[in-house]
Amino acid sequence: MGEPTTIQLDKQVVEMMKQLKEYPRQTYNEVILNLVKVFKNVKKKNQYDEFLHKIQQQKMKELWDNKEDEAWENV
Repeated sequence: MGEPTTIQLDKQVVEMMKQLKEYPRQTYNEVILNLVKVFKNVKKKNQYDEFLHKIQQQKMKELWDNKEDEAWENV
């Protein structure tokens, strides 16, 4: 572990961190490391979802924006 430092947190944040502990003797450092890992995974997944969405947009435009479908709307 690196050199320890002191950070100031609101009491409300400390209480929320206590609720996140997986076991009673888990350190706040471990809780924060878990939060960082989860955040990174969510961010990575979100980037992947955005990438897929952009790719799918063009294909959906091709499928839905065509004259054959527009003709059926007016029947």
